[in-house]
Amino acid sequence: MSQSKPTRRDFLKTTAGVAAAGSVPYVWTSSYAKAQDKNDRPNMASIGVGGMGGGDGRRASGFANMLACADVDRGRAERFAGDARFGGKCEIYGDYHKVLDRKDVDVVTIGTPDHWHSKIVIDALKAGKDVQCQKPLTLTIDEGKQICKVVKSSGKILHIGTQQRSENRSMFLKAVVLAMSGRLGNKLTATCSIGGGPAGGPWEPSDPPAQLDWDFWLGQTPKVPYTAQRCHGNFRWWFEYSGGKMTDWGAHHIDIAQWGLGYTDSGPVEIEGTAKFPDVYPADFSPVKFFAGEQELKNGYNTATEFKITATYKNGNKMIVQHGPDNGVWFEGEKGRIFVNRGKLTGKPIEDLTAADNEWLDKEVVKLYLGMQPGDHMRHFFDCLKQRKFTISDPFTHHRTMTTCHLCNLAILLKRKLRWDPAKEDFIGDDEASALRSRPQRAPYQIEV
Repeated sequence: MSQSKPTRRDFLKTTAGVAAAGSVPYVWTSSYAKAQDKNDRPNMASIGVGGMGGGDGRRASGFANMLACADVDRGRAERFAGDARFGGKCEIYGDYHKVLDRKDVDVVTIGTPDHWHSKIVIDALKAGKDVQCQKPLTLTIDEGKQICKVVKSSGKILHIGTQQRSENRSMFLKAVVLAMSGRLGNKLTATCSIGGGPAGGPWEPSDPPAQLDWDFWLGQTPKVPYTAQRCHGNFRWWFEYSGGKMTDWGAHHIDIAQWGLGYTDSGPVEIEGTAKFPDVYPADFSPVKFFAGEQELKNGYNTATEFKITATYKNGNKMIVQHGPDNGVWFEGEKGRIFVNRGKLTGKPIEDLTAADNEWLDKEVVKLYLGMQPGDHMRHFFDCLKQRKFTISDPFTHHRTMTTCHLCNLAILLKRKLRWDPAKEDFIGDDEASALRSRPQRAPYQIEV
């Protein structure tokens, strides 16, 4: 075995080296995992293994030894654990705490429904695990503040599944560089088109499947009868568990837009907009009462189906978040505009780039990517674990992204302009809005920091 390869013992010995803030130097290392003997790699487990969670676990297993998985749906756990690439060594748990209790697990991936992300992330960090978690990281604004606090105190690395920051042929990174460079102008508007959400229901409740622990699935959210359309792939269309398209595609495109506007460590100062919602709301709807479980809606999807929201930043830059058209992000200034999505980067400023300009742009992308070469997002996570450095998708900037996503949803739920103090991370002169920075949490599933 080459002496240059880190062993799992070396991996564990270096865990105290993570800095306590997101502005530390980053160090590039080349991909190493697949060439290593499996005994020299970190041990991992996956929590929430349906859909994206299962995909993340399988991808991560190319860089680490899969030991265990946890899911409240036994059927999903069995299908995941039975993957031939794990060699029959992936143990199954229904309670993720049992995974975190294992001293031989170094790294966990989290791919549960959104309302579970924050609690499991915090519990995993406190248990001494490095974490890769699917977006969106939070259900509320205050959950993000709690996560940032625990990341700093734990000395562990938390990586978010915002793959647009790494992949898609660096097109998003190029768009961010161009927006930040001044080539489009000094006053910018970023327009995020993220698609509309569905309407559906109301549905009749039924008995949960035998393999599903429904109470555990609900977690911190209010106790309600099982409805198939609430869980698995449909959970994001319920405010109880997610935030509709705002926290789904918004977690990607608002992230890129806010980065290009130069606000990764801050946020807007005003938010206002309009929206259409499914016909499930009573005339006397109160978001505060609803999230406290004190007011019921009809048993159907309740996130916005159409919307247009404007967020204004301190320097006058704006971000527009709308349901359509053309899924992607526009950056527009007095000197030009560009459009980027996962398939293309277009606009006259792109067409006008010379060979020298493209060479400059490529170098700036590497700088933006903290001295590394963009590529596979999961590989980037494990390379940063090797060096004990924060990743390009760190929790501090993602918290600011998610804060803006949540602000957009709160503005359309409250149906008024909201003023926000990014430094204090609170609303200005609006007690009702401030009360919605967090939600009551059902016992025994509360977050404990």
